[in-house]
Amino acid sequence: MSSLLKTPLHALHVELGAKMVPFAGYDMPVQYPTGVMAEHKHTRAAAGLFDVSHMGQVRLVGADAAAALETLVPVDIIDLGVFKQRYALFTNDQGGLLDDLMVCKRPDDLFVVVNAGCKEQDIAHMQRHLAGRCEVIPVPERALLALQGPEAVTVLSRLNPEVAKLTFMTGGFFQLDGIDTFLTRSGYTGEDGYEISVHEDDAVALARKLLSHAEVKPIGLGARDSLRLEAGLCLYGHDIDTSTTPVEASITWAIQKVRRAGGARAGGYPGAAVIDAQLASGPARKRVGLVGKERMPVREGAKIVTADGTEIGVVTSGTLGPTVNQPVALAYLATAHSAVGTEVFAIVRDKRTPMVVSSTPFTPNRYYRG
Repeated sequence: MSSLLKTPLHALHVELGAKMVPFAGYDMPVQYPTGVMAEHKHTRAAAGLFDVSHMGQVRLVGADAAAALETLVPVDIIDLGVFKQRYALFTNDQGGLLDDLMVCKRPDDLFVVVNAGCKEQDIAHMQRHLAGRCEVIPVPERALLALQGPEAVTVLSRLNPEVAKLTFMTGGFFQLDGIDTFLTRSGYTGEDGYEISVHEDDAVALARKLLSHAEVKPIGLGARDSLRLEAGLCLYGHDIDTSTTPVEASITWAIQKVRRAGGARAGGYPGAAVIDAQLASGPARKRVGLVGKERMPVREGAKIVTADGTEIGVVTSGTLGPTVNQPVALAYLATAHSAVGTEVFAIVRDKRTPMVVSSTPFTPNRYYRG
């Protein structure tokens, strides 16, 4: 445990009674005394404060930064408007996913947020491939907080009313109670909310200020996982990895037309030929949602079979959804069995539990689009 890294909010988590666990090399709060279920429901009803400072924050600086980044992602970065944010994907030569990330265009740079478990390799990947075209500047001195839930805008507007003008996937520089921040109206819970980049020296003061509002409670990694799963959002290393392509992962919405075959800036990124071929002909398997017909939770690794016992896939994430009050899962199934409404069976403790292929999200997303 002594070798684990600590975020700037570590002492505050301990003070608040968090159960701390190792995660991506950090000592992180998995839950607080009220428990995962209560934290999940509170975020859906009011506002939850998450410490996501373990994630990587990077600035790409230079006039050629957008074009340079497009050589690593199948995403339209060049046409991104100032203070607009976009979900992006690092791919490998086989079309597999090295990581998923967020990119926001700012007046003087591209602001990139990468996953905690991948950040060292992602930074090295960018430095290796973008050198000479733009500066790749990690900013480990920045903490990252996420305020999520329907009351997030109410709370944050008390500190600066201007934040209410942002819409989903836009950002800006704001002072919150006199503290300089960069924030985006985004998050990974399916709820309206904000992600707030703040200097580590100001992180605790800002967190305490937010927690002083009756609507806000601290939320750990446990509820973060159940919230994103109900929202149908992928977790890197589980639902997507180097063995899955964006087409198999059902995230082709992230690949804009301009970057697809026939588009003005088609290809030019690792694995483009593989991904374009799958876009044209369809993949052999695809990620789907599953809803259980019984109360038995179905966890990662459970095999999925047909009525006659033929194995057709595997679960990559699963839980008993606190909001929907039924088992939900993400799984990869053979495409022939992936249509919404198809009945399949998960093998749990050597027994078959019936499930139905479902569209996602399992509970409606509530992003604020204006």
